[in-house]
Amino acid sequence: MYDMPGSGDWLFNFGPIFIALIFIIIVILIIGNIFSGLRQWKGNENSPRLSVPAIVKVKRTSVTRHNHHHHDNNHHSHSTSTKYFITFEFESGDRSEFHVSGKEYGMLAEGDIGTLTFQGTRYIDFTRT
Repeated sequence: MYDMPGSGDWLFNFGPIFIALIFIIIVILIIGNIFSGLRQWKGNENSPRLSVPAIVKVKRTSVTRHNHHHHDNNHHSHSTSTKYFITFEFESGDRSEFHVSGKEYGMLAEGDIGTLTFQGTRYIDFTRT
């Protein structure tokens, strides 16, 4: 029996190729993210540790919602994760935003003046004056 046009066998021929391409794209994206993270870490390690006068200008959060489906009991659950960011302004008027812990985020208020210690893009500490 030969394939007739429109018989649907194209799905069996191209389906595995399509799935393989999606898999390869996902693997490339994961590897790219790993290299990007390593490059950022190395850049921070090679940067000088600076302590400079700064003002807390803006506080913001980024909340991500996660949906989970448990197949064993057909149960859905939700969770969220929150990332905390603070923008500091330097005497020159330049600003830099840093990812901080929830504890640091809660301890600082917009308008706080002090000394910011950082290394590259890595937040280390802020001491009020």
